[in-house]
Amino acid sequence: MTAESALWSGPAGPQIRRSRWQALGRSAALGRAADVLVVLIAASLPWSTTAPSIFVGFWLLAVTPTIDWRDYGREFGRPAFALPFAFLLLALVGMLWSDGAWPDRLHAVKPVAKLVLIPPLIYHFSRSERGLQVCLAFLGSCALLAVYSWIVLLDPSWKITATASSGVPVKNYIDQSQEFTLCAFALALPAMTFWRGGRAVATAACIALILLFATNMVFVAAARTALLCIAVLLGLFAWKHLSRPAALILLAGTIAASSLAWTTSPYLRQRVTDIAVEYRHGHEDISHASTAQRLTYWRKALHAFTEAPLIGHGTGSIKRQFERAATDGSSLDAEVVSNPHNQTLHAAMQWGALGIVLLYAMWLAHLRLFLGEGLAAWIGLVAVVQNIASSLLNSHLFDFHEGWMYVLGVGVAGGMVLKAKAGRQK
Repeated sequence: MTAESALWSGPAGPQIRRSRWQALGRSAALGRAADVLVVLIAASLPWSTTAPSIFVGFWLLAVTPTIDWRDYGREFGRPAFALPFAFLLLALVGMLWSDGAWPDRLHAVKPVAKLVLIPPLIYHFSRSERGLQVCLAFLGSCALLAVYSWIVLLDPSWKITATASSGVPVKNYIDQSQEFTLCAFALALPAMTFWRGGRAVATAACIALILLFATNMVFVAAARTALLCIAVLLGLFAWKHLSRPAALILLAGTIAASSLAWTTSPYLRQRVTDIAVEYRHGHEDISHASTAQRLTYWRKALHAFTEAPLIGHGTGSIKRQFERAATDGSSLDAEVVSNPHNQTLHAAMQWGALGIVLLYAMWLAHLRLFLGEGLAAWIGLVAVVQNIASSLLNSHLFDFHEGWMYVLGVGVAGGMVLKAKAGRQK
């Protein structure tokens, strides 16, 4: 080594080490900021659409510099990472053969675009220690909303915004019911675990929260889609976590609780019996035609699918297809919408069989991510199964609120599952 090289190499070593420590410090600070922003997204989602969107933008700014892009790229060997991007690519390419107006094409890409946040969320929370805090933030926010819901039921002047339903302080009863269903079933496993461990106080707290959400749906505001999800998730919980005798006890308890709810809640009885009324009189009064509307939408959507079964009519073409199918008959037959209220048909109309295959492949990949044991796996499994079940009667994957519930549930819980798996392997 020459004297000149030695002269220059001397201070370089400490300087390089300092720069590395500074980079690590900045990365750690940005990682903590990213965690806090996801907590804020989860806490604000039950109350707002604007606030979560703003926090998502800041989260992307915070998390992007913390990603090891080479490591992140290797994760795309997992279908759970790759398929959301494949879905977005299909939506973008599908604009080329769409017969919809360009504003409709661009608008139809937005609901698909949020799915590509699932991979970075999984990646981030596979390295973060704060995944559970995100879940608790959403739970606490929903519990506060449930209490506030009872308040505005008794005194509507306390409402924050004008809503169509009494007992619904913000947004609508469908979003509120989906939130409460997710929280109630996410708490089912901790309640059982605490009970088996002899932790009476923790068990009572979980059961109290479950009852808070359940009674709200029975007496205050309930979407019939949520009732379907509850039945599916009860079966899932029994299959996943209970022995046969315990499952039979759960079944008996469910029947007893359902009978009690039916006899004590005129609201619940009306919500269920209105299904037949809406079917019979839907063509006469479109304002009370929820059941008849869905059946009409599905019939028209299936007809559009048979016209282009392989690649569909293109991104943003749904409204155009309903315009073509509108008739001069009843107001229901003449109705033009951009949502067939079924996730499979929503994909089929735009992208045909190719869209259906991608949709179900993504759901399946995310289901497989949560087949293990533990709280994170259970939360993720509930989020995916709830979305699949509710998407039979709605296009919930592409709706703002339920879509973000899916993105957060799969992203955060998926990262926690991968982190736990990596810890076991070490």
